[in-house]
Amino acid sequence: MKINDFKNIYMVGIKGVGMAMLAQFLHGSGFKVSGSDISDKFLTEKSLTKAKIKIKQGFSLKNFPDKIDLVIYSSAYNFEDNIELKYLKNKNIPFLTYAEALGLLFDNHFGISVCGSHGKTTVTSWLGYVLKKSGLDPSVLNGSYVKQFKGSALIGKSEYFVAESDEYQNKLRFFNPKGVILNNVDYDHPDYFKTPVEYFKVFAEFVKKIPKNGWLVVNIEDALVLKTTRDCQASIIGYFVKDNDKTVIVPNNFKKIYYATNIEITSKSQFFDLFCGPKKIGRFKISLPGRHNISNSLAVISASLQLGLSVNTIQKNLFTFLGPAQRFDILGKYKGATIINDYAHHPSEIKALLQAVKQRYPNKRIVTVFHPHTFSRTEALINNFAQSFVLSDDLYVVEIYSSAREKKGNISSIDLIKKIRQYNSTINKKQNVSFLKDLNSMEKKIPTKIKKNDVVLLLGAGDIFRVGYKWLKIKV
Repeated sequence: MKINDFKNIYMVGIKGVGMAMLAQFLHGSGFKVSGSDISDKFLTEKSLTKAKIKIKQGFSLKNFPDKIDLVIYSSAYNFEDNIELKYLKNKNIPFLTYAEALGLLFDNHFGISVCGSHGKTTVTSWLGYVLKKSGLDPSVLNGSYVKQFKGSALIGKSEYFVAESDEYQNKLRFFNPKGVILNNVDYDHPDYFKTPVEYFKVFAEFVKKIPKNGWLVVNIEDALVLKTTRDCQASIIGYFVKDNDKTVIVPNNFKKIYYATNIEITSKSQFFDLFCGPKKIGRFKISLPGRHNISNSLAVISASLQLGLSVNTIQKNLFTFLGPAQRFDILGKYKGATIINDYAHHPSEIKALLQAVKQRYPNKRIVTVFHPHTFSRTEALINNFAQSFVLSDDLYVVEIYSSAREKKGNISSIDLIKKIRQYNSTINKKQNVSFLKDLNSMEKKIPTKIKKNDVVLLLGAGDIFRVGYKWLKIKV
């Protein structure tokens, strides 16, 4: 099947992150795109509306346009439970899942897949931005709104196609990449992957698919990432951040290894020297905070050099990238406090974010409001979650956000709070940890607790951002 054989595309679950970026790309490529989703407000609606893509609120048989040649649907919905899919199934119309559709587009280009447990959105949009500004004119599909893209997708005319590639439900099996960036492998999605071994296997099998004339860029600080490279037949390029107190084992079968050292941090920027072996490549500057973003930038630099960009070009464009939405997203000032929204919903992401906040605001009181995402993740990673908030002064935990694929579970945010308090007692950490039953409670209570000059973090993959938007009167 070729997507170019169709003209009128209807998308069920169009407001989901992946579906929305695909809808924008297809619309921008000349397809007639429309779709439906639940009536809840999503951040993606901003870019969908701006692109003039018609969205029907709620699922109904009255939603359909006059003509449908192809249906693309989100894996959050199925033919048994969704009224639209159930009806259209009997109408002799071709169907593709989101991952299948993206895979078809991807395989028609020089596909560059950005995968891994954390940092995919930042690296995808950052690499896409650098390639665009450098004149390579790539197509980019990214999982969040990017101000500098004016959406979450770029439609380019070159052969390069950079796609954020999700491992959930093993969507990676639909991609045949020429180049891959693998940031990290850190167990997640326990509702689908029942063990860490199952989770790891998806990445190992994906890396095997890269052809001999392709390439793989990997973070060699991650032991599991290194393990995935054992059966890779492509050229392997490694990167790492060189710390004085950390030993990194450098593999001898890699084509090249880049590392950052001599790091300097200011209130608005980070600087580092880039080396390849004993050779200094140059000094680089980035505006995104945190050690994890130095690592993310190394992934971007490594791939850009592999694609033939000059050091000077990369240096110039790397710094001017401002980041995607919901990643250290400074919303503004409220009651004198700085409000920051971030998608962090995994213990490793929370730790990295809090370190970045402490780095950027060393003398500020940090108030964190966390909205756990899915019962299964909270239950499986509860001990890691309990240890991830140490750098926050005050912590508020909202009851768990269930998601479309998981309506109930065997755990509550109260259980997480108990674990956090237990861990804090073992390290003599004094921290106010409180429970909030829902976002309405949060909206009312937090303003009474914050002080002028505080930094307030709104964390989670659900809809906690809405509260920050309400406080600051930002339209979704």
